[in-house]
Amino acid sequence: MFQTFKTEFSQLLAKIFPLSAQEIENEIALAPENVEGDFAFPCFKLSKILQKTPIEIAKQGIEELSKMESQLFSSFVMVGPYLNAKINVWSLAKEVLEKIEKEKSDFWKGESTWKKILIEGRQPNTHKTVHIGHVRNILLSESISRIMEFAGNEVIKCSYPGDIGAHVAKWLWYFINFYEEKTLPTVNFSKWVGELYTKATLKVDENPDQYKKEIEDLQKNLEDGDEELVKLWKETRKLCLEDLEHICQELGTTRIDKWYYESEVEQEWIQIVKDMEKKGIAQYSQGAIAMDLTAYKLDWFLLLKSNGASLYSTKDIALAYRKRNDYHYDESLYIVGSEQIHHFEQLFKTLELCGFDATKLHHIAYGLIDLKSWKMSSRAGNVILYEDFRDQVLNTAREMLKDREIPQDQKEIIAQKIAFSAIKFSILLQDSEKGITFDDSQALSFEGETGPYLEYTYARICSVLKKGKEENSDFQNGDYTLLQDDLEKTLLLQIAQFSDIIQKASATYKPNYIARFALDLAQTFNTYYHSCKIHSDDVNLTNARLRLCQDITQVFKNAFYLLGIEEVEVM
Repeated sequence: MFQTFKTEFSQLLAKIFPLSAQEIENEIALAPENVEGDFAFPCFKLSKILQKTPIEIAKQGIEELSKMESQLFSSFVMVGPYLNAKINVWSLAKEVLEKIEKEKSDFWKGESTWKKILIEGRQPNTHKTVHIGHVRNILLSESISRIMEFAGNEVIKCSYPGDIGAHVAKWLWYFINFYEEKTLPTVNFSKWVGELYTKATLKVDENPDQYKKEIEDLQKNLEDGDEELVKLWKETRKLCLEDLEHICQELGTTRIDKWYYESEVEQEWIQIVKDMEKKGIAQYSQGAIAMDLTAYKLDWFLLLKSNGASLYSTKDIALAYRKRNDYHYDESLYIVGSEQIHHFEQLFKTLELCGFDATKLHHIAYGLIDLKSWKMSSRAGNVILYEDFRDQVLNTAREMLKDREIPQDQKEIIAQKIAFSAIKFSILLQDSEKGITFDDSQALSFEGETGPYLEYTYARICSVLKKGKEENSDFQNGDYTLLQDDLEKTLLLQIAQFSDIIQKASATYKPNYIARFALDLAQTFNTYYHSCKIHSDDVNLTNARLRLCQDITQVFKNAFYLLGIEEVEVM
């Protein structure tokens, strides 16, 4: 959006200095905060050409600029060795507001890049609990997918749940031998599954030598196709996957385009590993097959155990071949916890040696999420189950809204939106590479850097607009040339930068840039609300300000969409 302004500023400067307008434009940048002016041009490059100091050049420039007229700029100032231009507020308002009103939900949506991006995420294992650590994965996967799509890419969302292996065998072993009821629940299936998995782990600890052998035998029988075991596995697997899909939808996942299952690639890896060994890419080591990656400072990468059993590494390689054959992508993203960084470094180097273009493969690592300093571990049983976590936050939200004057039939819907906005925003606001300690009382506050604060701000704007409609204000055609307050200019400048924020979030795979943008915009608006009387005695000014408010709601809607947050109009 700033292109029009940068072009005008560069053309004015090109009339003064011996550089082309394009050369000058390349040097122009947004002025830092708390510095007078909106765009800054440094005079250092001209110093060698003109044989003058940058200060002398800036003085010459400001003298010439003061004689020029511009519809886009109100004035020019010299700030040390910089020449800065101040944007004319009404010209900025025209540029910003007309674009919002024309594009609406597509405001700042990128043009097609013709790139196909495969994003793997949202993948808790079957036969284990879904805990709050998985919530971060699901929310990051969805938000990154939305951002990448909004930036103009074709996005394929896929999931790769672990539906086979030792953890499944352990669960089936406990269910068959120690679970007396033998009936399967119809609600909160993942929670029930997780509770049984924890009991299985504790049971194994009672007699590890005997029970581990029994589980290994059961796993072998399952892999060999034991009819009764396969039937039970399929039935419980189906219910696990259905509940997982329900949880993903509850957390805002709009769709999953492709489900890959660990059990599906179980046989493919055998031929792939044999081919790698035959071609000399992999080699035998102490009866096992492995990749020697020591030359790349990545140690040995084990592919096949000496007993012929596969590993995660083996199946990940088979999955990578399947993905490439299915989609011929431009980028393949793996959204997986930071504890797997070394694994993916080894995996990507192995795939590169197998002929993959490793520059297309990206591991989007994220830190762990704790609640009251408890680290998540579904094996040890000290996890916070997703259902318990959700219900605790939801009950707190209900309590907060209990005494508010909200129509009774809307309270539950609003409470759910507030609760999920608290969860989503507190997680997505943080840099994904860092760990999080979730504090529900803080996350649900209507003050500070929280989702409910954003919801409250949006509801406040809706209330302002509702009053305007009741008074029959003609704010749809409000005269934006009347928007002259410094805070109005600040709001417009923030909105104008939304495009750059989206591109930055897309390029770095970091939703926290969108979250920070929404928070900054909310804070500025609330300052504006308290400082400037929106419903003023001047009808024309009121209409102009209401028009600005209406367009700001659209910007919030777009930012909320990218974060997977549903807006609340009444609070």
